[in-house]
Amino acid sequence: MPGAFSILFILTIVAVIATWVIPAGSYSKLSYNAPTSQLQIKNPNGSVDKVPATQKELDKLGVKIDIKQFTSGGITQAISIPKTYEKLKQRPASIAAVPTSMVQGVIEAVDIMVFIFVLGGLIGVVKASGAFESGLLALTKKTKGHEFLLIFLVAILMVLGGTLCGIEEEAVAFYPILVPVFIAMGYDSIVCVGAIFLASSIGTCFSTINPFSVVIASNAAGIDFTQGLNWRVGGVIVAAAFVVGYLYWYSKKVKANPELSYSYEDHESFDKMWSVASDDGKSKAFTLRKKIILILFAVTFPIMVWGVMAKGWGFPIMAASFLTFAIVIMFLTATGKMGIGEKGVVDAFVEGASSLVGVSLIIGLARGINLVLNNGMISDTMLQFSSNLVAHMNGPVFIIVMLLIFFVLGFIVPSSSGLAVLSMPILAPLADTVHIPRFVVVTAYQFGQYAMLFLAPTGLVMATLQMLDMKYSHWLRFVWPVVAFVLIFGGGILVAEVLIY
Repeated sequence: MPGAFSILFILTIVAVIATWVIPAGSYSKLSYNAPTSQLQIKNPNGSVDKVPATQKELDKLGVKIDIKQFTSGGITQAISIPKTYEKLKQRPASIAAVPTSMVQGVIEAVDIMVFIFVLGGLIGVVKASGAFESGLLALTKKTKGHEFLLIFLVAILMVLGGTLCGIEEEAVAFYPILVPVFIAMGYDSIVCVGAIFLASSIGTCFSTINPFSVVIASNAAGIDFTQGLNWRVGGVIVAAAFVVGYLYWYSKKVKANPELSYSYEDHESFDKMWSVASDDGKSKAFTLRKKIILILFAVTFPIMVWGVMAKGWGFPIMAASFLTFAIVIMFLTATGKMGIGEKGVVDAFVEGASSLVGVSLIIGLARGINLVLNNGMISDTMLQFSSNLVAHMNGPVFIIVMLLIFFVLGFIVPSSSGLAVLSMPILAPLADTVHIPRFVVVTAYQFGQYAMLFLAPTGLVMATLQMLDMKYSHWLRFVWPVVAFVLIFGGGILVAEVLIY
């Protein structure tokens, strides 16, 4: 199995080929212009029309969404207007699009890349202070015999973060603090990814009030996000129990026999990369300074979660928050008898940041693939084909096929909010034709897209695997039962919703 960079390079070439094969086309796009208080319609031919921001105009366009969703900021991205699809002149990408899309994707991902660099620098300084190894020794002594309790708590917190506010990319910040702990407890890289990425993604898959998924999708579908909430709450409880149980089964097996690890062949390089244990007895002393450094380091994460949930922080503000704590920790690490000096802490910061360059580039390269597809104008063509495919099906068959459609679209459009505004105005009204509630289509979008995002190299998977130097084949071996669970259990929920309503 090729490495992460090779897989993304191959997929970029496949995306370029797709722009030659799949016909180009587009729906008209509708957005709200706040300064002029008007609705703006961008037609497939590139012309722009402006109309008053009234419910009457939306009704004329066939957009069954409350005008308040636009004027209040509930919908901020341009949405597709139903029945406006037009074929366009083919826009095949040239071979030059392969390197240019990679560069442009990195440029567009610069905000999260800076965040990751600052995170790496912060980790480097904390490691240089010796606080990590001292704290780990103290922690492993206290948790001896109850190691899985920490995995359980982390997984539950990640599920809650995913279902409430869509923590996914932000979860990258938790690897440096938790992976060394899991190593010290005798677990492998699979457990690390499972407790953080898998758990947070399951939470997002079964979003209850996540504003970046179910809320924006419901808004774009023209319904209130509380519709179907009881089904989603029940679903996330069952899904959380499944993931915790799966992690318990796997971690117990690895703990008993490390050679049963799916990533055992790489365990030495993984431990070398992430282990922070030291043989220097003096450096293991858990001094007051080291305790303060670890407290400062740990505090950055709840502050980040609070900022995302309560204040709507983006990656630049999160990066600035982490950098603030990094500077304070650098002063504590550089000064005093046991200090390593100004040059020592600066070198530690730079070394820590440089260790995550590969992870940052992966995120940018994945976005480059989406740029090729968007510039080729083929995403709307696939959406138009999908809507025609399900138009005359009966309820249960309709919703299962819809689930599979979102599964495929999740590869093309890995952004939850992006797929919501692209697809909901087109696909949600089809629920009316088969006499089922629109919230069922929103639920199908959640289950289908996220079942794919456990696998799709165009999403966050590759960045996560690159960070932990894990092979994609090892991850597939572990995650396929979870994908099957989401599709089967999620499909059962969808059919139940159709039959009951």
